[in-house]
Amino acid sequence: MDTTDDPTRVPSGTEGTRVVLDGATLDVRTLARLADGTARPVVAPEALERAHRSWRAAQRLAVSGRLYGRGTGVGAQRSVSVAAHDEADHGLRLLRSHAGGAGEPLPARQVRAMLAVRANQLLAGGSGIHPAFVEALTEALRLGVHPAVHEYGGVGTGDLTALAQTGLTLIGERPWLGDTTRGLPAPVTPRPGDALALLSSNALALGQAATAGHDMDVLLRATHAVGALSLAAASGSLEAYAAPVHALRPYPGAAHAAAEVRRLLGEPGTPYPTTRRIQDPYGFRAFPQVHGCALDAADALRRVVEVEINCPSENPLIAPDGTAAYHHGGFFAAPLGLALDALNLAVLKTAQLSAARLSALLRADLTGLPAFLATGPAGSSGVMILEYPANSALAELRSCAAPASAGHTVVSLGLEEAASFAGQAARQTLRATAAYATVLACELVTAVRALRMHDTPPPVPAFTVAAEALQPSTVDRELTPDVATAVELLPVLARL
Repeated sequence: MDTTDDPTRVPSGTEGTRVVLDGATLDVRTLARLADGTARPVVAPEALERAHRSWRAAQRLAVSGRLYGRGTGVGAQRSVSVAAHDEADHGLRLLRSHAGGAGEPLPARQVRAMLAVRANQLLAGGSGIHPAFVEALTEALRLGVHPAVHEYGGVGTGDLTALAQTGLTLIGERPWLGDTTRGLPAPVTPRPGDALALLSSNALALGQAATAGHDMDVLLRATHAVGALSLAAASGSLEAYAAPVHALRPYPGAAHAAAEVRRLLGEPGTPYPTTRRIQDPYGFRAFPQVHGCALDAADALRRVVEVEINCPSENPLIAPDGTAAYHHGGFFAAPLGLALDALNLAVLKTAQLSAARLSALLRADLTGLPAFLATGPAGSSGVMILEYPANSALAELRSCAAPASAGHTVVSLGLEEAASFAGQAARQTLRATAAYATVLACELVTAVRALRMHDTPPPVPAFTVAAEALQPSTVDRELTPDVATAVELLPVLARL
């Protein structure tokens, strides 16, 4: 999870394993390592040659006919011709005029993800950009530097302002951020056609979606452990998690969630019989169905991101054989925006069950334990307060679940009359990740305390790990440190 407070902080080094960028095989997990600085990129020679071929093809096609954004203006200026001798300066003007991002500077991690995405997309061929831009992008990642990029500017039809700011940094007109003591990429000289070729991408939204999706996947896996501990703390039934139940309704996510809870509680086969009640509250009984939707949505987002970061999206698109340039709408990020919106809504639903399980564990009539898990003098509050931060974070998740894709805009004198707002959806997923971690951490603190009050806590690794890290004291005290510790524990539980 990205908990960086300083948006200009960069990783301490990139001396980890090498990642080969080839324009075809980059995945979300590897992209996250590049963004975190735990891996360094190298460019596959055959991919760099592909980029060279695309550049040479664009040069030939430009001679035989006008290319949008190179021999013409852009947007509503698309029919305005640019003289051949002015194409290089026209590109420079495009970068300068489109570098209009606003708002706060973005964290280094998000910008580094954008750089990796854009380099890999350019290696897919189709942009017609000079390969020197690819080499400069990857060199920035290796050196641990990045451009200053601001949060507002894209509407899901290309991250124009972010990539224009990046372009001006690559050519030496804007400063690099980060650890500049190790050197800087050599400035790139822009050639005709390079500017729009660089701008034609949703690389920032994709980088944000990839890192948010990666972090959310960690939390969703940790949820299996937290939910299992809550089920054990409530002496709940595993009947709702039985394999035959989910074999009859074969949703992959639901079946996986149920199997993980059984595994984590040491009951991979036949579930143990109900001991306390016929049916548990929905927070326990409907967990596989609800959480399974979040797992499926996260998987769907990953597939969309991995398609987008490994294919050319530039407009115009230079055909692989160099015989044509296609003007198209592939930059319209509807698949990405819709996938992000689906994940945000699915996470809200599973977070609601997390908050419900927390509340259930405070009920003496349900658990047989003291109300609010309080052990001090009469009137002690125990973990009563944890319902409040959990529901405060849940309110943030509700706002993040409002579909960004429902937005609408008309810009460029009416020529561009729709937008996907994928970047807005990605930022909502980033916020949702932090909020969901808080909800889940509050449940974890509560479940561990409840299990400590059992005569025989379950001998399962999830409880052992969590109990060792969380304070054992059950007297009334400040619980903020417990929640913070629980947040840090979530990636550990995700690996169990």
